[in-house]
Amino acid sequence: MWMYEKKLEYPIKIKHPNPKMAKAIITQYGGPDGELAASLRYLSQRFSMVTPQARATLNDIGTEELAHLEMVGTMVRQLTEKASIDQIKAAGMDAYYADHDKAVYPVSAAGVPFTAAYIQSKGDPVTDLTEDMAAEQKARSTYEWLINLADDPDVIEPLKFLREREVVHFQRFGEALVIVQDFLNRKHAWAVKLPCD
Repeated sequence: MWMYEKKLEYPIKIKHPNPKMAKAIITQYGGPDGELAASLRYLSQRFSMVTPQARATLNDIGTEELAHLEMVGTMVRQLTEKASIDQIKAAGMDAYYADHDKAVYPVSAAGVPFTAAYIQSKGDPVTDLTEDMAAEQKARSTYEWLINLADDPDVIEPLKFLREREVVHFQRFGEALVIVQDFLNRKHAWAVKLPCD
């Protein structure tokens, strides 16, 4: 299906701990518009797609979202692993620390644990692809806001890369939607032309 290369899609080398930034970035790991939700959404929806192109698009993007999940987890880990307990407390991460130490755990920036309620798989290809386009825009917005919060180039550059991938995914889902709509229109046009007895 795919080959895993043991390197990140974009290099992450954060030199300075910043648990406050980690607390915000973790929302793209386990929050409502994050990479885990995106991956599960797309890899679930692919089964209901009516064209091979749409199935392939969902499979490819869903798999890439797993790579983005790995990147976000790496960022969170690098921002916290050398942080002192005082830095953890100052960042408001003491409750998180009590439950998870410095492990990466899927939660939103507000500390709400990941839930399958974040994903949708309706079974209608037009509905699902439209949902996916909206999901990519929400993720792009979140990356924009994370970039606004960041002041470290080691953090900003990977966030910019991830933001740009959301734009590309939005475009690919738009293309898949056109293909699906054309297929469904041809299918319905053919059904209308059948003689009635």
